[in-house]
Formats: sequence, structure tokens, C-alpha cells
Amino acid sequence: MKVAPIKPNVSYDVFEKIDIRVGTIKRVEEVQGAEKLVRLIVDLGDHKRTISAGIKQEREDPTELEGKQTLIVVNLEPRKIMGEVSEGMLFDIGYADGITPVLAVPEKPIPDGARAG
Repeated sequence: MKVAPIKPNVSYDVFEKIDIRVGTIKRVEEVQGAEKLVRLIVDLGDHKRTISAGIKQEREDPTELEGKQTLIVVNLEPRKIMGEVSEGMLFDIGYADGITPVLAVPEKPIPDGARAG
């Protein structure tokens, strides 16, 4: 893999606006008619969210993610994708570089809702 150039610097104030939290993927569900998209139900400690993720073809069995903790960007505006409202984004590693993505995960279990940064 050729390493991509580093993006331009951003101020700390801009970085502080991004809210990344730990969540546990409780369920992975099919999205009818979607080739890549699955619906994730993620526990963020004080509430659950639905997140649409284009990971269906990245894994032989996307349900293997159930029960795993991962990092979630939680303060993106909700977005409708194939009729589904997505309330966040998985913080995965590799997709932008054209390699099979992996989840960004805590090194050991941590309470859902804990903030990164």
C-alpha cells in the first residue's frame, strides 16, 4: 500500500467539535435491496442508535460484528441512505486506502459512551 499524503492541518477547536464515542454493536440487520449497506443497532451507554454502514461486502458474515465495541462518530447530522436514517458513522480503518477495512476498537472493554480524544 502506498501511504496517502497527510491532510492539511486543522485547528484544535475544529478537532474538539468531533464527538467520537465507544459503542457496542448489538445487531447487524439486512437493508432490503441493498448490495453494500447494513443497519447497525449500536449501544452508546445511555441510548441506542441506528447507523447505516456500507460493510456488507467487506466481510463474509457481517453479523460477526455483533457484540464488538468500536468507535463511532456520533455528532454527524442524521443522513438518509436508501430510505434508512443513519445517526452516526463507524470509525473504521483502511477504506480510504482501498484496503479491506477493520473497525477501530478499544484495546480492552470500556463503558459504552466513553469519549475518545
